[in-house]
Amino acid sequence: MEQENVNTVKYPAQLDIKFAKVALSLGLTKRELFVKMVEYFYRTKKDPTDINDELMKNTLAKNHKAYTSFIKAQENLLLIPMKESMDRMINNQKEIVKYFNEQVINANKTIIKNLNTTENLITKSLQDKDRIKAIFLQILNNYIKSREELGTFKTREKEELADTVRNQIKYL
Repeated sequence: MEQENVNTVKYPAQLDIKFAKVALSLGLTKRELFVKMVEYFYRTKKDPTDINDELMKNTLAKNHKAYTSFIKAQENLLLIPMKESMDRMINNQKEIVKYFNEQVINANKTIIKNLNTTENLITKSLQDKDRIKAIFLQILNNYIKSREELGTFKTREKEELADTVRNQIKYL
């Protein structure tokens, strides 16, 4: 191996212990770690004496403020109007459902009332029909019985009987 132009840096023995631990934990030699540290500070332009790294803090704070401002702007432009619109839409939907339910309930009540009326009319009609059948059967039976009692030669009485039965049926 060729000898490079090497410079030496003198630092306290206590610092060398820390330096060796850091190099060991990173899996580097002390020389490799030193080269990387110099390269890091050269590229990032960070001040090694500033442990808190004010530049990073300022950048983070600036980005945080920018994100917060963006979120607040989006909240005012989009989120709040969307929420208000959704609330109005939900209220409108509730009103529509309420109106629809009222209309359906009223329509159902009317339908039930009409069905009950129709059922009553049909029941009455069936009862009337049965009553008329019974009366007609009674008239027919009386006619048959009376005709048989008259015999065969009483034409005038048979005609009177037929007229009487016709009138009775007519008034059913």
